[in-house]
Amino acid sequence: MFIELEVKLGIIVHGYTAENKEIEEVYKEDDFVKKIVAIDRIQSISEKYILVKSSHERVMYWEYKGTMEELKQRMLAADIKIA
Repeated sequence: MFIELEVKLGIIVHGYTAENKEIEEVYKEDDFVKKIVAIDRIQSISEKYILVKSSHERVMYWEYKGTMEELKQRMLAADIKIA
């Protein structure tokens, strides 16, 4: 299953230091882009970010257009289960 989102890259986490701190690369993109994303890539959704799995065991935080409640309603309407 897939969902269309308007997102912009916020943070890529490349791994962890020896002290178990995230190694982050922060982005400041101006424009949102449309993406069709596999639901199973989504790890979590907050008010500001969608956390998604990426290649090479990295994760990315995408800023998304709209509100968390709007996104939740879209997912429920698409029969994506939210407990």
